[in-house]
Amino acid sequence: MRLTKQTNYSIRILMYCAVNEEKLSQTKEIAASYGVSEAFMFKIVQTLTKGKLIESVRGRYGGLKLAREAKDITLLDVVKVTEDNFLLAECFDEETAECPLIDVCKVNSALREALNAFFMALSKHTIEDMIENRRSISKALDIKNLANEKA
Repeated sequence: MRLTKQTNYSIRILMYCAVNEEKLSQTKEIAASYGVSEAFMFKIVQTLTKGKLIESVRGRYGGLKLAREAKDITLLDVVKVTEDNFLLAECFDEETAECPLIDVCKVNSALREALNAFFMALSKHTIEDMIENRRSISKALDIKNLANEKA
C-alpha cells in the first residue's frame, strides 16, 4: 500500500500550521516551504477544510489554522480524509470482484487484518507527535518569529 501525495502533503500542511500555531499560515508560504505549486497546495487545503482538519479564515489578514488542537488530530484522521479507498486487493470490493475464490480464500481476511493493524498504528500518532522537534521543523521550513518555541 502506498499513500498518495495528497496525504503526504496534507500531513505536512497540518504540521506547518501546528508549528506556526500563534499565527495564521498562508498557502503561499506553505507551498514555498515545501517547494510545490500554490495551486497544488490550494487543492489539498480544500480537502482538509472540507474534512474539518483545518479552518480557512478569509479576509486581508486571513489564512489557515488547525480546526482543533494538534494533539487531537491523528494520522488516521488525515488518511481517512485524503485517501479515496483502502481496497488492497480486488477481493476487498465483493460487488466487483471477479475472483472465483472469493468465498473460500483467506487472502481477503489476512489483508483486512493487515489494514486494521495499519489503521490502529495511525490512530496512535497525532500531529502533535509529528512536531515534537518544533524548533528543527520551524528552521527547516523557515517559519519566522515563533512565539511559543518548544524543544
